[in-house]
Amino acid sequence: MAWVVLVISGLLETAWAAALHASQGFTRLWPTVAFGAALTLSMAGLAYALRTIPLGTGYAVWVSIGVVGTALVGMFFLGEGFSPLKALCLVLIVAGVVGLKVLH
Repeated sequence: MAWVVLVISGLLETAWAAALHASQGFTRLWPTVAFGAALTLSMAGLAYALRTIPLGTGYAVWVSIGVVGTALVGMFFLGEGFSPLKALCLVLIVAGVVGLKVLH
């Protein structure tokens, strides 16, 4: 169950990063509210998951889901551009996290 919560928390990290961008420096109410809610749920899920998952592995998985998810949102929804080299970098991040999970 901890791994499921950790993955959901990582996805919520992507959500709060996107909401932070949409809040335009906390000047827009609903994106700011979404940011706060997603951030709180993401941190709570991470805290729950780290009760049974080792800190280094859990945090790395959580951050990498957020990093990859946020990068994909930026590339495909915010016009930051996609390239094969960017995709390769994201694949390398995922490969590193899979390695941590396997070695866990």
